[in-house]
Amino acid sequence: MARIRSVRLGLGAWALIVALIALVVLTFLPTPYVIQRPGPVYNTLGTAPGSDGEQMPLIAIDGAETFDTGGSLNLTTVQVVGNRERTPSWFELAIAWMDSSRAVVPLDSVFPEGVTSEQRDEQNAVLMVDSQHEATAAALHELGYDTGAEVEVVSIVEDSAADGLIEKGDRIDAVDGVSLTSAAALREAIQDSGGETVELSVLRDGEEQQIEIAPKQENVNGTDTWLIGISFTTEYDFPIDVTIQLDNVGGPSAGMMFALGIVDELTPGELTGGNDIAGTGTIDASGAVGPIGGIRQKLYGARDAGADYFLAPSSNCDEVVGHIPDGLTVISTSTLSESIDALEVIADGGDVAALPACTATS
Repeated sequence: MARIRSVRLGLGAWALIVALIALVVLTFLPTPYVIQRPGPVYNTLGTAPGSDGEQMPLIAIDGAETFDTGGSLNLTTVQVVGNRERTPSWFELAIAWMDSSRAVVPLDSVFPEGVTSEQRDEQNAVLMVDSQHEATAAALHELGYDTGAEVEVVSIVEDSAADGLIEKGDRIDAVDGVSLTSAAALREAIQDSGGETVELSVLRDGEEQQIEIAPKQENVNGTDTWLIGISFTTEYDFPIDVTIQLDNVGGPSAGMMFALGIVDELTPGELTGGNDIAGTGTIDASGAVGPIGGIRQKLYGARDAGADYFLAPSSNCDEVVGHIPDGLTVISTSTLSESIDALEVIADGGDVAALPACTATS
């Protein structure tokens, strides 16, 4: 009997040793995933550290009367744990899978093959600058100002559809004969092409050229998207100076919240009614609010930052349903005007329940 007990103890010890060895192996074994988690939250009506560490207003306006604001209009962000040089371990992934505020996503969807971390950061920085311009244009259009628009190429991705055809500094004036009014309009035209050749009217060194390009399909943040492989920005002729200062945050998803902050500063009264409101969404010069990635992580980031209300793009509603943290009210929006209308209801203490909410079929 004692011998049987000894054998069982020996087997148990070996099983424990094997399990520990397996755990160590899994800890260091590369994985094809990265983790998305809630990132910092910034109040567009407040300040943030500048490049020198000094606090700077996120939005500064010169050339027009501005008004006092209250409450907060928070833009939300997502942090990515891991990259191609160092992916999370299987142990870290297991913990993330059990955390509703985090998401485990394929490495290629965040860091495409052939794109370095430096290139990705550069592209995101360009997208952020572009979104700030679009946000300013959308806000000023909402308030009745007129602006102009010129779309200029900032960089070209190697081996992309545009490589060898488009050059840095090119100004794209039209797509398939339709004049461009924003960078968002160019993206939409490329996406709507479905891979068919598009003709770009390009101004290069003072000469107009017609260039034909066939977009390529790539997976971006889990979505198949048609791209030609260029980064671009839109230059507007704004009648007033609007400066947006936010370092170390990239991508276009803060556009709507920037636009709301600009509108609030340029109009009397508090657009928030003193409430803490968060949100996300791209925006174009016409005021259309577009989808973003990491919506679930942004919901939790908003809740943790103390927000009571969250403005979500209607095109993200399928991802929102069933994932709203307790204590957070989510309002669906598809345009800047709709967002402003929702804020006015909140500020006036109106019937928030009557505002558009996210449903699985939104």
